[in-house]
Amino acid sequence: MTDKQLVLTTTASLAEGKKLARALVERRLAACVNVLPKMESVYRWQGKIEASQECLLLIKTTKAAFARLRDAIRELHSYEVPECIALNVDDGAGPYLQWIDESIG
Repeated sequence: MTDKQLVLTTTASLAEGKKLARALVERRLAACVNVLPKMESVYRWQGKIEASQECLLLIKTTKAAFARLRDAIRELHSYEVPECIALNVDDGAGPYLQWIDESIG
């Protein structure tokens, strides 16, 4: 088990995804953010089933930085209720995990 996390969030557009990714890395809350464009999401919102094109962000961070990262997503995101799900990283390549540590402030 490591102290690293992969955090998932979605954005309404590629531009918003890139802007959010850059802000998280600049604030040293994420070592890296992959922005995956053109994902179709189907979800229930305000009692209706909706579908929309979104971007998925894969955010590499640490457990210690998660609360600050979650707060930054809430602050910067255009959605009323942005997705913010943290998945624990059980194991990984040592040098990559060390790089994450060195990149988080």
